[in-house]
Amino acid sequence: MRMGDCETAIVATANMVLSPELHVMAAKSGVLSPTGTCHTFDASADGYGRAEGVNAIYIKRLSAALRDGNTIRGVVRGSAVNASGRTPGISLPSGEQQEVVIRKAYANAELEFAGTDYVECHGTGTPVGDPIEVNAVGSCFAPREGAPLLIGSVKTNVGHSEGASGLTSILKVVTAFEKGKIPPSHGVVNINPKRE
Repeated sequence: MRMGDCETAIVATANMVLSPELHVMAAKSGVLSPTGTCHTFDASADGYGRAEGVNAIYIKRLSAALRDGNTIRGVVRGSAVNASGRTPGISLPSGEQQEVVIRKAYANAELEFAGTDYVECHGTGTPVGDPIEVNAVGSCFAPREGAPLLIGSVKTNVGHSEGASGLTSILKVVTAFEKGKIPPSHGVVNINPKRE
């Protein structure tokens, strides 16, 4: 779209748990919660709970949506990706690289960190990954004046839909904008005190 190759696209994702093999492999690797629940940002975080998800969104160049009088539910101002592959493992993300990609996305969108009230985190509920992500977010948004930055993760509400989880998060945030309320992160009782 940015290159002008198209004006519209359907972005779709799906994660279906149709056989036990991937579940067994994930369980053996130690990334799944014994309770089957994502205890994101909670001291009881012990892995993630797998979930199914099928999502689709219709995206269109803003100029085309305005021209055509479409209902606009959200605007993607910018994006960024990175994956160096240089971490000790999939459950041990790089906080430095997470900070880099956040800063890159904000620069791409020409946004200031101070204008953000809420960040929807990946937040899987792993005792190592969540603190790394929160520290990366904190490095970008601190110091901060005024109201504190709110964070959350849809995974406490519906589980980790793996390949579909990104769109699940987008749908949550768009709905929160429309309703004027951020859904609570289910089950967060004891904030995880770990900090690097």
